[in-house]
Amino acid sequence: MSKVTVVDTSLRDGSHSVRHQFSPDEVAKIAKGLEESGVDIIEIGHGDGLTGSTINYGFAKASDYDLVKAASDVLTKSKIAVLLIPGIGTVEDLEEMRTAGCSVVRVATHVTEADISAQHIKASKDMGFYTVGFLMMSHMAGADRVVEEALKMESYGADTIYVTDSGGAMLNRDVREKIGRVKEAVKIPVGHHAHNNLGLAVSNSITAIEAGATFIDGSLGGLGAGSGNTPTELLSAVMKREGIENNTDLYKLLDTCDDILRPILDEKGVHLSIDHDSLMIGYAGVYSSFLLHARRASKRFNVDVRDILMELGRIGAIGGQEDLIISVANDLSKKKK
Repeated sequence: MSKVTVVDTSLRDGSHSVRHQFSPDEVAKIAKGLEESGVDIIEIGHGDGLTGSTINYGFAKASDYDLVKAASDVLTKSKIAVLLIPGIGTVEDLEEMRTAGCSVVRVATHVTEADISAQHIKASKDMGFYTVGFLMMSHMAGADRVVEEALKMESYGADTIYVTDSGGAMLNRDVREKIGRVKEAVKIPVGHHAHNNLGLAVSNSITAIEAGATFIDGSLGGLGAGSGNTPTELLSAVMKREGIENNTDLYKLLDTCDDILRPILDEKGVHLSIDHDSLMIGYAGVYSSFLLHARRASKRFNVDVRDILMELGRIGAIGGQEDLIISVANDLSKKKK
């Protein structure tokens, strides 16, 4: 199985959740945390793509240029992506994005309308961008049609093709068939962007990887339109459990979400529902009732609750062995000294 490139869309698709009110300073802080977490590509801008800041889609707090520039000023490894929907964004907008520090452009159309992307994909390539053809609402077309539209985008010069579940309506079998068919048909990498409306975002993302996708989208805490996107930290945890190679650091993703993103969201009155300690229960594979005890031990011995849970998982602790939690926490605290 090939190494997966992780794309985080917290600062673009996640912009919908905050009514497009991320400031340049907030974008810089979150983007830096994502880079330190090993995210390969960070998508930034208005939720509806370049120049989406209008009365129709909602006015943003800052321009796409200012948001991209703020991130570019603090990033040294992660690439910056923007979304361009023909009819909203224009070719002229791309030059400004290149100046701001963007290097990846995702040209998005409805799944049956790839032909309107030809000009934008060609222009993006001519400007030197890594260019993605982004087929939205892919649940609305059969596999044959998705393949047909993907081949069009490839012929226009796209470097990668995305089969995108914009409505969160695809089941595992849909993802498997459409990603698999597109992967067989094109000569370029294939990606998947999932939404969690049916609670299948992580499952669909893993299914996409199994079917051949090597670019996968997520967002911190699942932040995004509708029921949100694939939570990047959950994706990271499952990929690690599955042995899928990628660059993400799970602990750093959790810290970026909890220590940087959550306080910003709290100020905006937006709250994430994901409990990251509960995530660690599943990742470590320990008894769910251990959580409260592990949190208490974490405070008592001043050690990371995640390390306690991981060690309990390593030694195979089971229900009824709650006394081990104190012992494990104590041992970890001694190792810190």
